[in-house]
Amino acid sequence: MAIVLYHHPFSRAANTVWMLEEVGVEYELKFVDIMAGDQKKEGVTKLNPMGKLPLLVDGDIVVTESAAIGLYLADRYAPGRLAPKLDDAARGTYFRWSLFAPSVIEPGSMAKAGNWEFRAGSAGWGNYDDMIATMESAISGRDFVLGKEFSMADVIFGGTIAYMLDFKMLEPRPSFTGYAARVKARPAYAKSEARNKAVMDERGLKMPGA
Repeated sequence: MAIVLYHHPFSRAANTVWMLEEVGVEYELKFVDIMAGDQKKEGVTKLNPMGKLPLLVDGDIVVTESAAIGLYLADRYAPGRLAPKLDDAARGTYFRWSLFAPSVIEPGSMAKAGNWEFRAGSAGWGNYDDMIATMESAISGRDFVLGKEFSMADVIFGGTIAYMLDFKMLEPRPSFTGYAARVKARPAYAKSEARNKAVMDERGLKMPGA
């Protein structure tokens, strides 16, 4: 049975397509019209009560949350290739930066853009400048977060950086732009872009602001 990804190309599910292409498993895209609010209808909410994408169904297993989906796919279908093996100490670094993206970069960037008032010591994402410096430390002097070896962490962490650069949500420092260029050079990334574009063309979708 093929993996099913509940998908819209303007959602985080677009990056999940890249994850699936990297893993190299068969999958089916199930279009969810988020513009019409279909993600809040029973067909989605019975699987994910949050009513959000991405949502991945693998047989009897349901996985939500983009980073969790990536980690699940790599461990189940590409261990030792896209995920360090269970006895590899590199899993510590792998998990660190995989989870830094959704737990620190995303809320930290939203807080900055929205001028949120909060105590940095009480917020999981802390101080914005410290966040940026920490992001740079993950890739400074190395090709990928694990060094020379590309992993699913680069799809999650690197995909976040690449997206933010594309939409001018992040200062284009050389460390960020160079890293984004390396991850976007992956053949699987190109395949995912083509797959997302095909859905856009088929559905007559245009990126907001385009």
